[in-house]
Amino acid sequence: MKQRRMAILVAVLLGLSIAPAFAQVGTGTVRGVCKDRDGKPIAGATVLWVSSETGRKYELKTNSKGEYFSLGVGTGKYTVTLLQNGQELFHYNGYQVTLDNENVVDFDMQKEAAKAAAGMGLTPEQLKARQEQQEKVNKENLTVKALNEKLSAAKQAADTGDYDTAVSTLTQATEMDPTRDLLWAKLGEYEATSAGKQSDSAEKTKRYNAAVADYQKAVDIKQKALDAAAQKPPDATKVLAQYYNNMGQAAGKGGKVDDAVKAYIQAAQLDPATAGQYYFNIGAIMTNAGRVDDAVAAFDKAIAADPNRADAYYWKGVNLIGKATLKGDKMVAPDGTAEAFNKYLELQPNGQFADPAKQMLASIGAAVETGYGKKKPPKK
Repeated sequence: MKQRRMAILVAVLLGLSIAPAFAQVGTGTVRGVCKDRDGKPIAGATVLWVSSETGRKYELKTNSKGEYFSLGVGTGKYTVTLLQNGQELFHYNGYQVTLDNENVVDFDMQKEAAKAAAGMGLTPEQLKARQEQQEKVNKENLTVKALNEKLSAAKQAADTGDYDTAVSTLTQATEMDPTRDLLWAKLGEYEATSAGKQSDSAEKTKRYNAAVADYQKAVDIKQKALDAAAQKPPDATKVLAQYYNNMGQAAGKGGKVDDAVKAYIQAAQLDPATAGQYYFNIGAIMTNAGRVDDAVAAFDKAIAADPNRADAYYWKGVNLIGKATLKGDKMVAPDGTAEAFNKYLELQPNGQFADPAKQMLASIGAAVETGYGKKKPPKK
């Protein structure tokens, strides 16, 4: 009886001591060496192991020899990816980590490049060149995007009259990439505009000088690009001429008359079709500086380049009448004065300077004759 009770008790105890059996997950060791396309170790890279079954990740760093190593990586299939600076260089899919074995996954980008090149019908050197070119294009696209954002922000600030912010924003853009002529030209534009709004003469001059320096950088970069170009874009010299023109304006407003004239002459030589405007600008600078003879000479060049430029005739006349002398009570103007005003009236009979032109003609006792330059009909 006792034996039967003991047997029952043992059976119960055995039943209570039986625990569920849990499957143990095995682990393996992983290692490898990472080399770049030149066969050199890739130090400081990340080898990312991601389980295709559980999603578990292992991030392993390479040492100075390009080596990585880890114990205790769970068994199963993995995607193994080589990353450098956050960018994927290569990956393998479906690598099986086995239990208690050393699992080796090397990344040899030189060999992979050779394989890829063979598949494309290229040599490894050609493939490398293609990849480097693509990397260069991608970098350029990112740079252009960032610079366009700066240009847009600067324009928005300028449109609201906040030229200090516009200048600051474009200064940052030139620090990001100092090789873009457009950035320097726009910076010069905002510097010059902000200068005109300054009440302090020293600050005004300082900003005009800064604008001149900005335009000079734009000119240098554009000229260098033109010199290196096998085929010049059709409007390239026009753009360069405009840079010189804007430089001349900033220099003139900053009191550097001779520098302004040099810049305008460069513009006229680069863009003969617009030379009339550039020579007119020289005439305006000389007029403001009180250099009458130089002003008249400049307006003559403007007229030669563009015979229909009415305001050049008017301002030529203004400078000439400034040289008029008195003979008794009569004002005697230099030769060509009346002709200049009459030509203006011929071209712009209702122009903004029409009344002043008539008044000046009257002051020297000349009649309004808008047939200047035309052949008079023969007398019958």
